[in-house]
Amino acid sequence: MNGNLLRIVIVVAALLCIPALLPRMKAERPGPVVLMLDGEAAADEARTEGKTLEALLLEYKAMGVGGVALYERSVRSLVDQGLLTYQSSSSLKLLYPVARLKPGWYYLTGPSDLLDQIAAGWNIPSEKITIGTQPWLGAPLDVGGFPAGFDTALAQRLKADGFFIAARPSNHPNRNFEGPLVPPQADVVIFGGTDVLGFPDHLDTVAVTLQNKPIAFIESTPQRGFDQLSHKLPVLRLFSIKKDWQDKLTPAQVTDKFVLAARERGHQILYLRPYQSKANTTEFLSRLTNDLERSHIPIGTPKPRTFKPSALRYAAWIGILAGLVLLATGLTAPLGIPITVLLALFALGYARSEAGPLLAAMVFPVLGFLENRPRALRPALLGIAGGRAAPSETASTPVQGMGLWIAAVLYAFAGVVFVAALGSNPRSILALEPFKGVSLTLIVPPLLVALSFVPKAYKAALNALYSYPLRLGEVVLAVVGLAVVALALLRRGNDASGSIVPGWELQLRAFLQDVMVRPRFKEIFAHALAPITLLLPWPTWLKNCLLILVSVGVASILNTFSHYHTPLTISFFRVLNGIIIGLIVGFIGVAVVRRVRRWWLE
Repeated sequence: MNGNLLRIVIVVAALLCIPALLPRMKAERPGPVVLMLDGEAAADEARTEGKTLEALLLEYKAMGVGGVALYERSVRSLVDQGLLTYQSSSSLKLLYPVARLKPGWYYLTGPSDLLDQIAAGWNIPSEKITIGTQPWLGAPLDVGGFPAGFDTALAQRLKADGFFIAARPSNHPNRNFEGPLVPPQADVVIFGGTDVLGFPDHLDTVAVTLQNKPIAFIESTPQRGFDQLSHKLPVLRLFSIKKDWQDKLTPAQVTDKFVLAARERGHQILYLRPYQSKANTTEFLSRLTNDLERSHIPIGTPKPRTFKPSALRYAAWIGILAGLVLLATGLTAPLGIPITVLLALFALGYARSEAGPLLAAMVFPVLGFLENRPRALRPALLGIAGGRAAPSETASTPVQGMGLWIAAVLYAFAGVVFVAALGSNPRSILALEPFKGVSLTLIVPPLLVALSFVPKAYKAALNALYSYPLRLGEVVLAVVGLAVVALALLRRGNDASGSIVPGWELQLRAFLQDVMVRPRFKEIFAHALAPITLLLPWPTWLKNCLLILVSVGVASILNTFSHYHTPLTISFFRVLNGIIIGLIVGFIGVAVVRRVRRWWLE
C-alpha cells in the first residue's frame, strides 16, 4: 500500500480529532478549588486554644479556608461531650436495683429527641424505658462505636457563615441506610477508611438516599464500592496529606504539593490539616493562597467536571488503522504482518473497549523510526549482519541528520491526538477509568524499534550474531544501555523509590517544578541522545542501540498523555519542555564529543 497515502490519512484523521479535544480542555481547566479544613483536627485545636469551633473556623475563613469537613458523631463521642450517659445493664442495675433492665444490654440516656434520632439510625432491636423521670435507650450490643448522626445545628450555622460543607459519614454494618445519611447542608460527601458508605450490600440504597450529592475521590486511597457509586453520583477529586507525613515537611514543601495537585492533576478539594504550630499553619495557608493565585487557580466552589465527548473522536480509529498498516509494511518481512496482527489482537483482548488508545500508544512512537533511514541505519541486526560496520557518515546539516528523530516526534504527536480523542471522557479525566496498559507504552515501542533492525536475511544475521566476537567495550555499553532502560521502567510514576531517584535529582525536579511544568527526565535523556546519536559518526551497531534508547523517550511522550487526569495543556508543555531541554543538552553533548574526539585523535 502507498505509504504517502497512509501518511495523508493519518494527518487528516488527526486534524479531524483535534476539535474533539476542545470539550475536555474546557472541562479540565484548573479550579475553582476549595480549601477544606478537617473538622476533627479543627475541633482539637479549638479546645486547645479555649475557643468554640465556629470562632476558630471563622479565623481560618479570613485566611482563605472556605470549607470544613464534619464527621458523623458516634455514641462514644457524644458521651465524651457530655450529651449522653452510657452504662452497661450490670452497672446501671447497681444504681437502679428495681429497674427492669435486660441482662447483657447497654443503655444510654440524654435528651429524648436525641435518643429517638439515634435509635432511628440503627437496624438492631432497641427499647426505650423510663427510670425515674429519665428516658433510657437500650440495645443488645455494645453501641459505643455506633453512628449517632451529625450535628445538623452546627452544619446549619456553618452554612450560614458561607462554608462549603463536607459530610464524613460512618459505614457501620448495624446502621440504617434508609433514612437521612448526611445533613441537608452538605455540599459533598467524603468517605472514610477503605469502604464507602453502604458497602457491600447497600450501595444502591445509599446512591438514592444521597440525592445526587457529589462524592469525593481521594487520590491514592482505594475505597471498596466507590466505583459503583461513581457511576450514579457526581465526583469531585480530593487531595490530602497524612498528618504524620505533613509534620515532617515544611510549609513551603506542603504548599508545593497542594498547588501541584490543583494545577497538574485536576484536584478540586484541597483537604487541609493544621500544623501543631500555629505559626506554621498560618505560613502554610498564606503560601497556599498566594501560590494558587500566582498559578491563576481560583478559590471558590468546586463543581463536578463533565462534558459530552465529540463524535469526531471516532476518526482516530482511521488514523490508528493506517498506523498499523505502516507498522506492518515497515517492519522487516515476514515479521511485519504477523507482529502487527498479534499486537492488535492483544490490545483488543487486554484493553477491550480501550484498545484504540493502547494501540496508538504502542504503535505511533515506532513509525518515525521506520521512515527512510540514512544508508548506515538500514536494517541490520545490531549493525553486525555483515560483520563489523564502519563508522557511519555524518549528515550534511543538523536538520537533515535529525530527520529521523523529527519524524518520530511528529508521529508521536499524531498518536497523542488519537489517544486523547478516544480516551477522553468525564470518568477518565477524574482517573476513575485510567489508561489500560500504561507500562506497555514504555516496553513495546523500544522492542518494535529493535525488531526493525532485523534484516530480511534474518537467519544469516542470527548466525552471525551467535558467532559474533564480543569486545569488552561493547559489553560495557550494552550493560549500560540495558541498565538505562531498566531504570526508566523502575522510575515511572511519581512514587518511585527514593533509593532509585537520587537526592540531587529530587532537588532539581523541585526547582524545575517551580519555574515551569516539569519535564520527565527520561524524555530529557532520550531527546538529548537524539543529536548525539544521529549527528556523530558512531559504528552502526552502536547507533542502532542508541536509537532504541531514543525510542524510550519518544514512547514516553505517549505515556505522558496516557495520564488522562492531567490536563492536556500541562502534558503538552511537559513534553515540549523535555524536548527543548533535551535538545539543548544534546547539541552541547555533540560539541563536547566532537572536541574530545579531535583531541583523542591528534
